[in-house]
Amino acid sequence: MDFAWLWSTYIWPIGVIIVQSVVLLVALLVFIAYVLLADRKIWAAVQMRRGPNVVGPWGLFQSFADLIKFVLKEPIIPAGANKGVFLLAPLVTCVLALAAWAVIPLAKGWMIADINVGILYIFAISSLSVYGIIMAGWASNSKYPFLAALRSAAQMVSYEVSIGFVFVGVLMCVGSLNLSKIVEAQDGSLGMFQWFWLPLLPLFVIFLVSALAETNRPPFDLVEAESELVAGFMVEYSSTPYLLFMLGEYVAIMTMCAMGTILFLGGWLPPFPVAPFTWVPGVIWFVLKLCLMFFPFAMAKAIVPRYRYDQLMRLGWKVFLPLSIFMVFAIAAVLYATGWAPK
Repeated sequence: MDFAWLWSTYIWPIGVIIVQSVVLLVALLVFIAYVLLADRKIWAAVQMRRGPNVVGPWGLFQSFADLIKFVLKEPIIPAGANKGVFLLAPLVTCVLALAAWAVIPLAKGWMIADINVGILYIFAISSLSVYGIIMAGWASNSKYPFLAALRSAAQMVSYEVSIGFVFVGVLMCVGSLNLSKIVEAQDGSLGMFQWFWLPLLPLFVIFLVSALAETNRPPFDLVEAESELVAGFMVEYSSTPYLLFMLGEYVAIMTMCAMGTILFLGGWLPPFPVAPFTWVPGVIWFVLKLCLMFFPFAMAKAIVPRYRYDQLMRLGWKVFLPLSIFMVFAIAAVLYATGWAPK
């Protein structure tokens, strides 16, 4: 076995993947730092406050100051906690959330792994993130985190079902599980009116609300309901493990925004396929759509009251699930009747 073959087959491709992963993660984490700032600024603006404005110009370095604060604090582990699982839980949550970005195409050909089952991979990874929360709740050895972990697991499982049917509805229109193919299927002369948000509007609405519930954001933040469960499954956490949970939460939110962008808002495609719009690189359109998808997440936090737990479950199982199943059948009927189904 000569070295040149080994180099070209294994060493060089693995090196390229490692470099791509590091670049993507650094860019993603810096972007999330500013998304977190935007979240706080929007929340402040709704309440007629200034928001973070001390650290750096207009508070631009606030997130980095928070990062340094968390990293330098001492992690306190409760005496009764299962130490190994307690420290593994935030790591699992954060690593799984970041792993989902391996298949997300930021522009044409801009993804780390172009696999044919990209959407299935993301669905599987987002389902696994529940484990981190269950581990945290159980290992804390305290009643509040345990209650919150049970709530969270039930909530995420409930809304994953309807998100799954939303995915199925989009896949029937595309005929492929590859995320790049899903974006390319929305390319056409009508521009933004050919993206799936218009023909599949009910699915888009179900996806938006289910994404809020899936990522434990208000009005579905039952897990972290301060009035009942203190800080949810994070009660016993401090310093870096707590930081990893927060980071995992925001990465999961960005993953959901990216999925909404790819499935319904045409990914990296320009809104109109004419001259000035087509000059802008695809990745810039993708990031702008990501911000557009995040805006309802931030606004919902500021203007919507929290659901009661039974209302949350009723919405998931009795409203969204039948609606999404009905939409799947309706899409199938339309595709079959018109002959538009992908061959």
